[in-house]
Amino acid sequence: MSDKKRVSRRQFLNYTLTGVGGFMAAGMLAPMVRFAIDPVLKPSGAGGLVSVASVEELTNEPQRFEWTVDQVDGWYESEVQRTAWVYRNDNDEIVALSPICTHLGCTVDYGSNEEYPDQFYCPCHAGRYTKDGVNVPGTPPTAPLPPIEYEVREGMLYLGEAQSEGGV
Repeated sequence: MSDKKRVSRRQFLNYTLTGVGGFMAAGMLAPMVRFAIDPVLKPSGAGGLVSVASVEELTNEPQRFEWTVDQVDGWYESEVQRTAWVYRNDNDEIVALSPICTHLGCTVDYGSNEEYPDQFYCPCHAGRYTKDGVNVPGTPPTAPLPPIEYEVREGMLYLGEAQSEGGV
């Protein structure tokens, strides 16, 4: 009369131990998985614009402005120093350029070489750029200085990241 299959003690213990082992493994793996992917889930700390100067301070001569940003690399947070050369061109437009030479990553300076007082000069390999950041032919840099992202709000200049050659 009884066609019901009964679970033996051995099967019951096997199912129980497998279930308990699975829960224990999941309990041990969950924190490890969260630890591994936690930086991906956090919002990025980069990309914000920082107020650096009043727009009235800008002249047609490039000026060096420095600011710090909070940078998050995984679990490590640090403050990073950023720099830009900023000036107004002949059309009264703001130009913000990265000071990093596109040849080998040295820092360029404006008007520091007596032979080229109206150019950006890289002391590492005598690289030169015109005032608008274009690389001078015949010098080591093969690309212009990258522009810096900027915005003007309520008379203040906000600077951000250097843009790629394509103009992000």
